[in-house]
Amino acid sequence: MIRVLLADDQALVRGALASMLNLESDITVVAHVGSGEEVLPAAKDARPDVALIDIQMPGKDGLAASAELHSALPDCRILICTTFGRPGYLARAMSAGATGFVVKDAPPEELGKAVRKVARGIKVVDPALATESLIHGINPLTQREQEVLRAVGQGSTVGDMAARLHLTEGTVRNHLSAAIGKTDARTSSEAALVAEQRGWL
Repeated sequence: MIRVLLADDQALVRGALASMLNLESDITVVAHVGSGEEVLPAAKDARPDVALIDIQMPGKDGLAASAELHSALPDCRILICTTFGRPGYLARAMSAGATGFVVKDAPPEELGKAVRKVARGIKVVDPALATESLIHGINPLTQREQEVLRAVGQGSTVGDMAARLHLTEGTVRNHLSAAIGKTDARTSSEAALVAEQRGWL
């Protein structure tokens, strides 16, 4: 029997996934949580074979929770299951120790297959997302470029960013210019949007 932990901040989604997986004769859901902070404590208690984790959760996101879980309980396989099938998320999930990555709009029967494969240590990646990742490649943005684009997305001015990041305004503008070039955008706002859509932020 494959023991599964579910982590998703939407109670209805958690319930639907649990019901669907519990219909499988060889899979049982042993725990479910609604935040990233709860993943590791629940996993330590329930000792699942597979943790099915969403990315977008309040507080600690699924990628941070996955990295923490992988470090503490490396025998627990991690399968990311998210609405946001973004290429950058795939690379970050694999770096965090995930064995698989599927999107929530996949056919229901595919989820059980993915859980079984991941439990055996076989990597599983949504085919469309894998293709998109090959097209867009790895995240080209430096840490600083990501920081300034996040700040742009929050409506910060160059002066605000410079003060918060302890940089000169000229350095902030240089980072923004580089990020605009790497995202093939025309403005910093467009660059922030492109980076967000590709999962680079």
